[in-house]
Order: sequence, then structure tokens, then C-alpha cells
Amino acid sequence: MRLEPEDFRVEERLGFEPDGGRAHRLLWVEKRAVNTLEVARELAATAGCHPAEVGFAGLKDRRALARQWFSLPAERARPPEAGHAGHGFQVLESRPHSRKLRRGALAGNAFSIRVREMGGDEAEIALRLAALAAAGFPNYFGPQRFGRGGANLARVAAWSAGALLPRGREARAFLLSAARALAFQAALARRVLEGNWSRLLPGEIVNLAGSASLFAAADPDQALAERCRSGDLGPTGPLPGTGGLTPSGLAAAVEGEALAAVAPIPEVLAAAGMRADRRALIARPAALAARRAGTDLVLEFALPRGCYATSLLRELLATAIEEPDAD
Repeated sequence: MRLEPEDFRVEERLGFEPDGGRAHRLLWVEKRAVNTLEVARELAATAGCHPAEVGFAGLKDRRALARQWFSLPAERARPPEAGHAGHGFQVLESRPHSRKLRRGALAGNAFSIRVREMGGDEAEIALRLAALAAAGFPNYFGPQRFGRGGANLARVAAWSAGALLPRGREARAFLLSAARALAFQAALARRVLEGNWSRLLPGEIVNLAGSASLFAAADPDQALAERCRSGDLGPTGPLPGTGGLTPSGLAAAVEGEALAAVAPIPEVLAAAGMRADRRALIARPAALAARRAGTDLVLEFALPRGCYATSLLRELLATAIEEPDAD
């Protein structure tokens, strides 16, 4: 896995077109073996603006060939034009846009991943791919969310035991994100263990696929169950904080037991002022296809925002997947 950056290709899909506004420029950037934050800092230095003024929708893997959008202010800075090259990246396109690009402002990502020297039974591979395409897979956060070698987990443990949050914005954001992801992993793992991660329990908080719309289902009926099987909606897990919808009934009991295992993380997240949210338990790939390239297997698929390609690979491949350095 990932012997070369080109083995892991990812292309961001915003879900909207640049609107032609004059306040900002959207730069379509290809980067290789460099992380998103490094590219953002170099773009800021080139344009003569502060790094905080550079916008991007999400962090992309370092050990990859990735294409993603960045925004830069156009009226008080000098964004580079198409053709500009920096350390490990090149600007492919520059488009006018009215607003700064915000985190999470994307529809998803398309992937092309080469698994080298892929053995195994071809019929079994086909069956696993068909199952992933039809039913999806557990929507775990990838290990990169927890830092290099899981370093952020040690910081989360220290913080939940009384240590202060980091002062730096980036370090603080990474720690809080890791803490919320850990709580979600616990809840999803419990559902996987019980075999009910892909169906609706009484009291479920339900997410409509492809949207941020949530609603409570105190007693899911057959119609909701069928919509869940078809991928139109699905169960959710916790991203702890204050406020937000909370499950009831059996769904609340299962989730509560899982979160008790990672206490006091939900409580300290709420105390830190994090707003509660929900995350889909099921990740559903689109346009999943596979082809042989000699002894290698090339997988192509698209995932909604926030879903990890490495979590799909974990379900497909009976092997441990070494994670790259996190962004």
C-alpha cells in the first residue's frame, strides 16, 4: 500500500462551481507528498497574505497525489496564477469566487487506489466489492485523525485527566477533533459488535443521505427500515458536545454504554464549548469499480465528505493497513 504517492490518488469534489465573484480566487491545486497545511502556508507567502486567510475545504493525505481547491483573498493579496509551482505542488487553475472556502464545504472525494501484488481469490474479491457497493461499510474515522502513531490520543488522555488545552489554534483543533472521533469510534464499534450498525434502533437519530438533515425515530417502521436498506437514510453516532439531538430508547442505551467506556471525554468536550453533532454510521461508496493492472488491483470509487478511503480498504482487505503520517 502507498509505495508511491501515485498509488493513492484523491480528487476533491466541491459540489458547486466558482461563482465569478471578485473578492477571492479559487485555486485548483495538485500536490504530491506534501500536506494541505504546508501548501496553504506557501500560497499565503506567495500571495502576501496571512495563512489564516487561505481557505480549503478539507485536509488531504500527505502520501498521495491529491487535487483540491484553495481560496485566497483577491482584493488585498496577489494570488498566484495557473502554472505557478511550489514545493510539492502546482496550481492547475485559477477561478474567481465571492467567498472564502470553508472547512467542510465539499461534497466528497473521488479516489483511485493501487493495491500492489494483490493476491486472493478473484471470486471472493468480487463478492466483497459487491457487498461494499450494496450495503456500505462502518464509517470509522481513519487512524490519521488521531495523529502520527496515535499521538493525539495521549494528548486527549492527558486533557481529559485535567491538562490544559493547547494554546495554538491548529493543535487545539486537532486535539478536540481526536477526542470527538474517539467517542464516535466507541459508539460505532459497539454497534458493529452487536450487529446493528446498519439498521435503525428504536429511538435512533436518523440522517438523510447526502444532507445534514437529522430527525428522531422513536419507533422506526418498515418504511424507514426499507429506506435505510436502500441508502436513502441511516443511523448516526455521537460527536459529543452541548445541545443537539440525542437518541432515546434502545439507541440511547447502547450509545450510553459505549460512551461510558470513554468517560469523561463527552463531558469535557461539552465543558470546552463544543457543539454536539451526529455522524452517519454507514459510509456508502459510489461508482465502486476494480480492475487488474498486472499483479496489482486498482480500486476506483467516490465517498461523501468526512468518509475515509482507508476504512473501505480495511473492510475489503484481510491485512493490516499501515497508515501514513497524518496531515
